Amino acid sequence: MGNSNRIDCIAIIEKYYTKNTSLYNLLIAHSKSVAELAVEIVASHPELGADASFVYEAAMLHDIGIFLTNAPKIFCTGDKPYIMHSLLGAEILRTEGLEKHALVCERHTGAGISAIEIKNQNLPLPNKDFIPISIEEKIVAYADKFFSKSSPNKRKSFAEARGSLQRFGDEILARFDEWSKLFA
Repeated sequence: MGNSNRIDCIAIIEKYYTKNTSLYNLLIAHSKSVAELAVEIVASHPELGADASFVYEAAMLHDIGIFLTNAPKIFCTGDKPYIMHSLLGAEILRTEGLEKHALVCERHTGAGISAIEIKNQNLPLPNKDFIPISIEEKIVAYADKFFSKSSPNKRKSFAEARGSLQRFGDEILARFDEWSKLFA
């Protein structure tokens, strides 16, 4: 995807978020932090062949569905469980004609979530795998783990990022550890 095809991520976000609200500002700050780290990873690893423009766009849009969830601590007043933000965001991106971006969105939560994890944890998600497949999907999911929406401008250490995933189980930690070796 060359620069001539570049999408206007802010314009897409502003279709769904009111500019300069607390939620908008939080989403933009978080998304920019994730996008900057993701593009750094792409630049540091040309051997991976990742598309830097696409990675930036996907990182900017990966959390577009949060407004539909119930997460008052981060200004979200929707009625869906927060874990559904990835699927809700993917639906939005598909209506925008952005299928590849939608795949990043629906697969970024945790270090991906498998059908087995969904079943075992009784998560309110369809019982199928939502695990990053493309290198771009993996980079965005990995970069996202270093930034919390509750402290969007603070980059977590590797230990903090890994620690935030521990409660989700060994399968997710193993994926994160695999990515950390790839992107180190």
